[in-house]
Amino acid sequence: MDKLIEMASTLVSGAFIAVLAAWLTNRSRNHQEQQAEIGALRVQADALTVAVAELQGAAAANRLLWEGPVERGRSFLLAVLAFAGGAARARIAGGTDAQCGLVGFGQAAELLSWERRATKQTVAAVREPLARAAAAAAPLMRYPDPAVAAATEQMLNACGNVENAASLEAALEAFGQAVRAATTPRLSWWARRRAVQAG
Repeated sequence: MDKLIEMASTLVSGAFIAVLAAWLTNRSRNHQEQQAEIGALRVQADALTVAVAELQGAAAANRLLWEGPVERGRSFLLAVLAFAGGAARARIAGGTDAQCGLVGFGQAAELLSWERRATKQTVAAVREPLARAAAAAAPLMRYPDPAVAAATEQMLNACGNVENAASLEAALEAFGQAVRAATTPRLSWWARRRAVQAG
């Protein structure tokens, strides 16, 4: 009888140890998967943030190079000088007043068309960072956390109107908050219980 009791207790303790080991293994695996998911989200969020920063930089450079009042004034002054230079060359060549005016207008138009082409090339430089932002946002749009997916969509919408810097900054802030909330480690049952008791 003692032998039977000893065997039963060995079986019960063995089963208990097996169940405990399986529970600890599953818990450890779940924790590792959660950490891997958080790490992947951080990498994807960083890629999107960098792409948006590049987009902001390209838009700021475009504004600085071509859209400011100083640059518009410079373009106007250069057009006036090109007109005057063309008209002077035509006058030296013996042209009439009408011919001088036409040559001057031609020179000014040539300068302005060159500036227009350069402006379009600079604006086209925004296309590449915008494409990188869209590529970085794609996996985040499918993220299971609805707050991260919604913030990513808001960020892409704001990137579409890169001239509205305030909207883009607000979207970037909302995205950062959603990612921080999603990457904050989840508290264990004991930690949540202690927090409830302390509060």
